[in-house]
Amino acid sequence: MTPKKFGPNGWTPDRIGSLKGKTYVITGANAGAGFEAARTLLSKGARVVMLNRSASKSNDAIATLKLEFGTGADVTFVQMDLAVQASVRDAAAELLGQVARIDALICNAAIAQVANQEITVDGFESQLGVNHFGHFLLCGLLFDRIEESSGRVVVVGSNAYKMGLKKLQFDDLNFETKYTAWNSYAQSKLAQMMFAYELQRRAQAAGKSVQVQVCHPGASRTNLLKDTASRFNKILWAILSRIVAQSAEKGAWPEVMCATEDSLELERLYGPTKRSQTVGAIDACPLDDCALDRDMAAKLWTLSEEKTSLSWAP
Repeated sequence: MTPKKFGPNGWTPDRIGSLKGKTYVITGANAGAGFEAARTLLSKGARVVMLNRSASKSNDAIATLKLEFGTGADVTFVQMDLAVQASVRDAAAELLGQVARIDALICNAAIAQVANQEITVDGFESQLGVNHFGHFLLCGLLFDRIEESSGRVVVVGSNAYKMGLKKLQFDDLNFETKYTAWNSYAQSKLAQMMFAYELQRRAQAAGKSVQVQVCHPGASRTNLLKDTASRFNKILWAILSRIVAQSAEKGAWPEVMCATEDSLELERLYGPTKRSQTVGAIDACPLDDCALDRDMAAKLWTLSEEKTSLSWAP
């Protein structure tokens, strides 16, 4: 039984005090859980910088937020495509020129269930390239600023990490032999979570004042599958989401909690705790051992440095 910290109703945004003077950076924040996270943080007085691929969708999202919170709401965006490492580097440089502090980097953006194998411009299976390698590079480029701010890195994982092969295919990361949308997505989320726990360990060992937390959104009504999944999976999710899923707003609560709550522990996975962790009260969830495999995580770290041409030691 995983011990619970927040009582029968779990964590809620009511626990957040004023965030005035704090800056939060969120990837993939123009819709879905990322947008709702931005909305909650802004409501508490924070500054929010979105890192999004689409300028038009970002401008629409910002207009919506300013309509709700007033023209003085401190929300901006920097254009970034996680699938393109050059774009990640440019965005990180632009962001560092704009913000003096980063209280939390929330790695929220993701693609899922890509129907047919796609390879990024840098040579990666698209889900692994976006979900893991793109965020690994971004975290490395922003780490010093986060550390100067005694800030946090929040990695938004998924329970898919324990539903695929439960390992990284180092001999075939791109699934050239047998591609499936499910196993490749599961590998990408496992890689993200392994990276996060390895970053936790390395930062702690080095005495860095950076907290790393991992969460999952459960089953939430977002547009995650809109552009990538097969027609069958889109239809299936459209039906199931009406029955088993929670709102995008509640899906954002775990990442907001991990960015703001003071009493969190290491090597935990936070998210909904009911119905096989799909909905319900937000708290610590069971964590499969595969996410904490230190040998595999160390190998992944070395490989990620090589693939992103970024050597960094927290």
